[in-house]
Amino acid sequence: MIRVAKYHTDFGNIEVLRAKDSGSFIYRQGGCYQSECDPNGVSVVPYIHAIFGLLAQAQASDVLMIGCGGGSLGTMLDRVGVRVTIVDINPKAFQIAQKYFGLPRGVRCCISDGRDFLRAGRHRYDAIVLDAYSGRRIPDHLCAETFFGLAQTRLSSSGILIGNVHARHDLDIMPDRVAAKLSNIWENVRLLDTRGIPDRNALVMAGKVRDLVQPILLIPPAVGADEIANDLSQLVFRPWR
Repeated sequence: MIRVAKYHTDFGNIEVLRAKDSGSFIYRQGGCYQSECDPNGVSVVPYIHAIFGLLAQAQASDVLMIGCGGGSLGTMLDRVGVRVTIVDINPKAFQIAQKYFGLPRGVRCCISDGRDFLRAGRHRYDAIVLDAYSGRRIPDHLCAETFFGLAQTRLSSSGILIGNVHARHDLDIMPDRVAAKLSNIWENVRLLDTRGIPDRNALVMAGKVRDLVQPILLIPPAVGADEIANDLSQLVFRPWR
């Protein structure tokens, strides 16, 4: 692993790494890998491809992302003609995503806290993707029921919300807790997960999600495509506790 750059920011240190074998770029903050993409800007992280596949099924054409990292989901969505707005509280995140991870300049980038951004606007989106972390935790105010209620008012009548929730192991109930909060706001809530794998990404979704099916790999990256396709095949919708 080669360190390409290091940035000191008000929200923690950010490192840009590059894998010697594959040439992929990695965005690391607070000791956590937050993004990884191939040299063409396509993610090599399975949960990003899962979100991309779900958004494609939902035919979302106007997407708000809360949390940037390397911005690879935004890059992929932009390439298929989706209108993308990314909100992040750290201005360096956008600079890094554009310089090293291929985030197109045409993607709208807004420096703001996600909750403040939703409060300030009235635009309604086809989908909101919540993927904002401070270390290994979603900031408390971004996984509060009041925040989800606010997010609902910023979605179209057929809109969906998808949240990436880190699960340390099978006894970690954080994904279930988020799903329960969403169920107090939306009638239809689903949880896509892979049981038995430590330190994994579970996807919690709400809104017009009843007919969504297991996502498949739609944009194969230059490296690791077979492994990603296999990981996606192991995702299942499960009830929450």
